[in-house]
This record gives sequence, structure tokens and C-alpha cells, in this order.
Amino acid sequence: MDAALAVSWGFRRRRLANLVVAFVVAASIAAIPVRGDTGSPFISVLVRKIVPGDTQPEQEVIRLGGRVGRPLSIINGFTATVPATSLAVLKQSHNIHSVSLDRVVRPMHAVDGFDGATDVGSMYNTTKIVRAQDLWRNNITGRGIDVALIDSGVVPVNGLSAGDKVVNGPDLSFESQTDNLRYLDTYGHGTHLAGIIAGRGNDAYTTGSYTNHDYFVGVAPDARVVNVKVAESSGATDVSQVIAAIDWVVQHRNDNGLNIRVLNISFGTESAQSYVEDPLAFAAEVAWRSGIVVVAAAGNEGSSATSLSDPAYDPYVIAVGADNPNGTPDTSDDVIPSWSSRGNGQRNPSLVAPGQSIVSLRDVGSSIDANHPEGRVNTRFFKGSGTSQAAAVVSGAAALLLQQRPSLTPDQVKKLLTSTANAVPGVDAGAQGAGLINVRAASAAATPAFTQTHTPATGLGSLESARGSTHLSRDGVELNGEQDIFGAAWDANAWSSAAAAGSSWSGGTWNGNVWAGSDWSGSSWSSSSWSSSSWSSSSWSSSSWSSSSWSSSSWSSSSWSSSSWSSSSWSSSSWSSSSWE
Repeated sequence: MDAALAVSWGFRRRRLANLVVAFVVAASIAAIPVRGDTGSPFISVLVRKIVPGDTQPEQEVIRLGGRVGRPLSIINGFTATVPATSLAVLKQSHNIHSVSLDRVVRPMHAVDGFDGATDVGSMYNTTKIVRAQDLWRNNITGRGIDVALIDSGVVPVNGLSAGDKVVNGPDLSFESQTDNLRYLDTYGHGTHLAGIIAGRGNDAYTTGSYTNHDYFVGVAPDARVVNVKVAESSGATDVSQVIAAIDWVVQHRNDNGLNIRVLNISFGTESAQSYVEDPLAFAAEVAWRSGIVVVAAAGNEGSSATSLSDPAYDPYVIAVGADNPNGTPDTSDDVIPSWSSRGNGQRNPSLVAPGQSIVSLRDVGSSIDANHPEGRVNTRFFKGSGTSQAAAVVSGAAALLLQQRPSLTPDQVKKLLTSTANAVPGVDAGAQGAGLINVRAASAAATPAFTQTHTPATGLGSLESARGSTHLSRDGVELNGEQDIFGAAWDANAWSSAAAAGSSWSGGTWNGNVWAGSDWSGSSWSSSSWSSSSWSSSSWSSSSWSSSSWSSSSWSSSSWSSSSWSSSSWSSSSWSSSSWE
């Protein structure tokens, strides 16, 4: 194989903050204090004796005003209830080996030893925090709503594999040319977000399972994910690929039984131009004006950023910052993570959603999984932080509102979510926007008569400026200038007119080159070979694509046999995940 074709893609991640990893015990304290006649609360305990058969520990419990329960010969002890004020005295008795709080052990069959009740970042607690479970009880689960996910692909793990949970749109990534990689998530980001948006464990189909912490359930468990893959195993993609993906979603939003009403974009660049000119922002606005709620990650640059990420900086879309529950499901002690982008005072996050240490589906063997073993919760789940995760929560919430009221416009969905959000105490508006989403309150609010009147984007600016510092590099040569990934010249006037008219795609052709197939094949959009298209010799290494270029990696038994790509660079991190921890 020509060495020039044996290309691999890498990416240089931003330095991550040092994070403390919390290890969660899969059991929760079951003893609920009950007040006795003296007003002192009683708690349930397990008492272990030093000497088998000794009755003095029982007598000590009674002397302190407690009650002896059942014997536990297997641990040489017994259960008891004692006044909370006597616990310290009981522990110091010379006849007692140990005193511990009684605990309930819950069945973990569905989650491989992970207790969703005790981990604040679990989807069980996340959906409680944003009040999604209240809507589920009224059969509002996102049914009938499709959420397009422009990301790194989706792997059909448990939680995304049952029924038609995932429909594959076109694969516009470089891995589309390899049969065993097409549509699949070699990076690990897209699968994680898909689980948050609409995941549902294969066993979560019984009555009551949605609100049972023993099952994995995303924010909109009956919504469907439309997978539009643009990034490969390192997360590498170009702005032109993301724009082409947005155009495809707009043009095909109602094809083949689809009903795409929400678009999640957790990609972002530091665009060097105003949103009014920016082509990526314009593409997002076209989707918005076409009836699609666009949810964009605000970015993970914290207060150091002079702007939200592109396209989140477009004022029409819903820009999502991250909320940190601070270790408790009680929202009164929440904080905004230091890495969640604040905006510039004119354009700040629209609102925030849980985005710290969110536990979602693990893509075993993906790049993130291989490079961040500290993020693994068990064989099935993975923990990640970022405005990507927060955006996915809001995308699921939007799907719930659109099932409840299908006639809502994107402006009305945004107004409902922002007007009913709860302010995070002690946090300035620049960090939290309207506050933490409360989808139950949004569902109960009257439909607003609301239309945004910001200056509309034109898309007539520079494609290169839209990249900001984010550039693909192949064999040491960066993709830059006014050209797409095929080296085709970028004509902003022609493209923006076609995009606005919903005609930028002709079959599988976009911007003059064949990017994908032209029709549906089963539940997937058909693929196409790129072997006849060559790169610009002046700036993009002058080699051509063929299916053999990416043959070194394969999917085998749920793991990637080649987890790294060794010979190119990715000059900036544009997928808005702060860490995998």
C-alpha cells in the first residue's frame, strides 16, 4: 500500500483540569431516622461482637435505650435500632467489634454493579434533577421525535440497540470509506451523548422501569437518534464536514419516515468572524428556521474565552453551559464548573444543564475508552464531563416538549426552557444564562407567543475563518483556505443560497463532489466511494482517497484492534467535552 495513503489522524487535546475521581459504593444508607418518645432519632445499625455467644452487646444496646433485632450469626452479630445520640458510646464498648449503619443491597442485574441511585451523575439522578421523570409518568417520553446527532458516530451497545433506536444518516467522516468502520463510533463521544439523549437499556421496557434506578434510561427514552457521523477515531473533522452534515439534516429531515425536530451539535470552533458572516452559524440558523431546535455546546474554555464556541455563539440557537450538582441531587448547592464557557456579556449561554461527571454508555475499545481508563465505571458505562454532555441533556428535554406539543416552533421551545429555568444561587448570569433547566416547569407553562429578532446570519464569510484554530493535518500539511475536504473551492454566495433553499445536496453530491450515496438502504443512508476525488496538490498533500486508506483498524468482538492513529495532528480540540474521568 502506498505510504502516502496509510494515513492516520490524531488530535492534540487541551490540557484538562485535575479532577478527583469518586468511587461510589453500590449501596445506599437505608436507615431513615425515626423519632422516639424522647425526641431523639433512632437509626438502624449492624453490631458485631468480639466474643461469639456473648450477650453483653445486646444488653448494652438496651441500656442505651435501643432495641435488639434479629441475630446475624454469619457475621457474629445482630441488628439493632439505637438513639442516634448513643451511637458513639455504643461504638466504644469493649465488648463490641464494630457498629455500622444498616444498608440495603439493591439488585444490580441491569447495570453491572453500578448503583444509579447513589451516583449523582447517573442518568437516573440527572433525569430527576431536570425533572424529566415527571413527564415520563404522563407518557411524555419523546416518542415520535427524531434527534439528529452530528458527532463521531454511534455504536449499538445495550441502550442503543433495541428496535429502531438509531437510524444512520450519511457517514461523512474519513472512516466512511471502510466498511467495518462506517457509521460506528471509533472515538467514543457520539455513543456517550446518544445514551444521554435517548438511551434505553434493552431491559427497560417493563412498566415502571423508566423511573427505576436499576435501569439505564436517557432523557427522552422513546425518541430516536439519527446518527450523522463526521468525526473519526481521534475526533478529527473539518468545518466543511459539519456544515455538509447540517445541510443534509435540513434537507432530509422528513425523509424515509423521519421527523427530525432537534439537532445536537457538540462541535465548536473559535471562529474569527461574526456569527452574521460565519458559514457554520448560518447553517445552524437555516436548520432553526426550518423548524429544527438546534442545541449547541457552549464550549469548555471557561472565563478565558472571549466568545462562546461556533455555532453556539449564534444568538438564535440554544447555547448550553454545564452545571455541576456538587455531589448532591439538591440543586441549591450547584455550581458552574470553571471550564464551562461564559460568553462575552452580549452572547452568554442560554441556560445550563448537568454536565459534570455524567455516566452514560461506554464505547468499549474506542479511542476515549482506551486512552482514559479512569473514566470507566464498569463494563457498560463511562463517565464524562463537558458542555457536550449538558447539550445532550437539553436535546432530550427539547424532544420531550415537542412530543407534548408538536406545533412548537424552535423559538417557542427556547422560550419555554429559558423562562422556566431555575437560577443557580450565587452564580452570575454570564455563566448560567437563564439557569438550570426544569423541563417539568417548561411542560406546564403556557405556549408563548415568541419570535426572536436577532440580526440574521448570511453565511457569506470565510470558511477558513470559521475554522478558527481548528485544522486538519495530513502528512504534516494542514487543510486551510477557502476549500473543503475534497479541495473544492468554497463559493459562499452559491452555497448560502442553496443551503437556504434546502438544495445544497443533490443526491449524494455536496459542493461539487460525491460525499455519500443518494438514497436509503434499510435503516441507513447509503455510502459512496471517495476514490475518484483527489486533494488539492498545493495545500492538501495531493493523494486520493480509497477504501484501503483506512484498512488498519477493525471492529472485533466489541473492541478496536488498533486504538491509535500515529502520523498526523489535530491542531485543536473541537468536541466540547472537558474530561473523561
